[in-house]
Amino acid sequence: MNSGVVTAKLPDGKQSTNRYEPFPSRYARFGTFCLDIERQELFQSGTKVRMQAKVCEALLALLEKPGEVVTREALRARLWPEGTQINYDANVNTTVNKLRQVLGDSPEQPTFVETIPRKGYSFAGRVDYVERVDLALGNPARIKGNKIAFFGFDYSWKWLTVTMVALVIAGMLFGAAVVLYENRPI
Repeated sequence: MNSGVVTAKLPDGKQSTNRYEPFPSRYARFGTFCLDIERQELFQSGTKVRMQAKVCEALLALLEKPGEVVTREALRARLWPEGTQINYDANVNTTVNKLRQVLGDSPEQPTFVETIPRKGYSFAGRVDYVERVDLALGNPARIKGNKIAFFGFDYSWKWLTVTMVALVIAGMLFGAAVVLYENRPI
């Protein structure tokens, strides 16, 4: 795996080689995804997504400069050390296409990875950098003020409570019906 070390000039003139320096926080959240930058693990709605190391490096390169153009040459330099005997153009294209597959993105209607013709690529989505996340994001319920969002629908607490009570009563009636059926006289 490429070391991915980022070199930057500090205000005092020294150079820093901190791998994660461009990122203000440990986690980058975009859409339904959360990237643990330190561990290089991607989660979608709380579920870990398998991703090859080169694909993750390409994602990191794009997330370092969201909204800006990352040239094909910059991606090539980051992903493959100088002197590597490969077809760089084909491999950059393949890596970006794999990234799009992982993110469920398409070049025709990009949500995250936008192609900049004859230049490179840009991360088009909104990115939030946070220090801590609840990786149990797979929980479909979210609280919004006095409402709860459940599977994309907003419910007031009153209707959620009525629904839950109705489900419990229905379960009890079903259980009672099963017991009565099994204990019926033959």
